[in-house]
Amino acid sequence: MQQVLQRPNIHHYLPHLRQNLDSLSPNVVLGQGRHGVFLVMGIPTVKREKQSYLMNTLSSLLFSLTQAHRQHLLIIVFVAEFFLWSFPDDVQSGLLEVVSPSPHYYPDFSTIKESLGDSKDRVRWRTKQNLDFSYLMHYAQDKGSYYIQLEDDVIAKSGYYDEIKAFTAQEASKDWLFLEFSQLGFIGKMFRTSDLHMISEFFLMFHKDKPVDWLLDHILWVKTCNPEKNAKHCNDQKALLKRQYKPSLFQHVGLHSSLLGKIQPLKDKAFETSKLYQAHNNPAAELSSSLTHYQQHSLERAYKGVDFFWALTPSQNDYILFKFLQPIHISGYLFRSGNIETSTDKFHNTTVEVLPRNVKPWVSKVTVSFCASGAFASGLAEGAIEDVLQPICAIRLVFQSDADVWAILSEISIKV
Repeated sequence: MQQVLQRPNIHHYLPHLRQNLDSLSPNVVLGQGRHGVFLVMGIPTVKREKQSYLMNTLSSLLFSLTQAHRQHLLIIVFVAEFFLWSFPDDVQSGLLEVVSPSPHYYPDFSTIKESLGDSKDRVRWRTKQNLDFSYLMHYAQDKGSYYIQLEDDVIAKSGYYDEIKAFTAQEASKDWLFLEFSQLGFIGKMFRTSDLHMISEFFLMFHKDKPVDWLLDHILWVKTCNPEKNAKHCNDQKALLKRQYKPSLFQHVGLHSSLLGKIQPLKDKAFETSKLYQAHNNPAAELSSSLTHYQQHSLERAYKGVDFFWALTPSQNDYILFKFLQPIHISGYLFRSGNIETSTDKFHNTTVEVLPRNVKPWVSKVTVSFCASGAFASGLAEGAIEDVLQPICAIRLVFQSDADVWAILSEISIKV
């Protein structure tokens, strides 16, 4: 009689899942089911008693993205205990997804034994964290080429996406298990999605035994270390499978841990604070605006790339005008509002308009014949100008309604 071997699966590590058929079905999913992206980012989040950092984390990740970046990126927020959403446009576009597990996914934590000298609360916390990471990796493994693990209390360096893509291309042909874009814990570790099944299964096998960053190090040990050789040889071999990028692209900012009563003041010393503005070499122009700028944050300084423009709350028909000294051919433009520290001060319901040379007369009032070219979405306006409109005498940004917050213009790029 032929015997069929039983294949290992998740029920061997979490036998309680057999009690409910829907235990692995997501309970809540918001998003558009995006697949085939370059990079997937996973962010598990739980309720914190003292302070929530999730909105700041997401604002930081979204801030420096261009429209092209947004088409090749997926950010998945794994909500284990609650959710609060403030980015409906990004969910609608498919850039963001929110997933929540079935309540039947988790085992009875009251039966978990204390280990490693940790209290029962800490063992429960780290065990649940391992299960959260495993679930998120399983969910993300078929959605893109690479997966990067984050936490809900980090900030990102401006321009992180391009730096990740460039470093990944540089290391693509090499044999590595993960790339490190932060030196702290499990933050900023990037894997090939083809490896996620193995990694998440390893975490499931030992989810009750050790914290997730220790388990990741154990995978390296299993893959590289020879018990007959010394610790230095082991560490040298492990280093070949983890490639570190400097400076770090993600910084831990949360002080209050999701473990009640735990203070986590760790900072990544290799992280460089991002500038609050991005400089570009723009064409000569006369600048004017109906807005009142705050302190030294003038439009002139922003246009030169030495500061950001920060203005008092805009009203309907307020404008910012760039009048060129002579008509020029413009290949494209990018205007970014808000900055990494004040991400709420974005331009809302604001259009980008151009004045072709063949339209006369013109003045700086909103009532004359400018042609609509684009609009701000999620704080960013980026686009090209049609050939039929070239050359261009002026560009202006017009607020179509009253705003509720002040306005920051942190990047002005007019490409000639």
